[in-house]
Amino acid sequence: MSDFLTDVQTLRARARDKMEEGPVTDAYGADRVRVIAVLNEALATELVCYLRYKRHFFTAEGLNAGPVAAEFLEHANQELVHADQLAARITQLQGEPDFNPSTLTARSHAEYVEGDSLLDMVKEDLVAERIAIASYQEIARWLGDKDATTRRLMEEILAVEEEHADDLLSLLQAL
Repeated sequence: MSDFLTDVQTLRARARDKMEEGPVTDAYGADRVRVIAVLNEALATELVCYLRYKRHFFTAEGLNAGPVAAEFLEHANQELVHADQLAARITQLQGEPDFNPSTLTARSHAEYVEGDSLLDMVKEDLVAERIAIASYQEIARWLGDKDATTRRLMEEILAVEEEHADDLLSLLQAL
């Protein structure tokens, strides 16, 4: 048996002793309170992006509006999935997801910009995706191996945000 592994009896005793901490074990290496705060900022970002995309879906007008609106709706639905994933992780870490609408935009990394035209909407959504990409990359690096589960979640969301940015760039070039 390797020297670095904790013996089974000790693992069992620790698990029973701290059951109320759920998945957060002594091996958790991150600042749980700070991680929850950062995840709540990401949650706010996803919710603001969801709301912006939904508005853009409903207000898209013009010759190319159909396919662009369909892309807005697809992105909105994916942002809502991300919000749910983040809220679930926050609760796993014994935190409370913050859905308070009165502080949502203040906590979001991305802004809620309506856009005056279809072109403006695409541009604003692309800017917001680039903000999410940069902040989620930073969060993943900050977490490192101190919280691998949250890091992987952020990397999964990041991959989708990068797809969104690519989609929006293609739309921007076509408009």
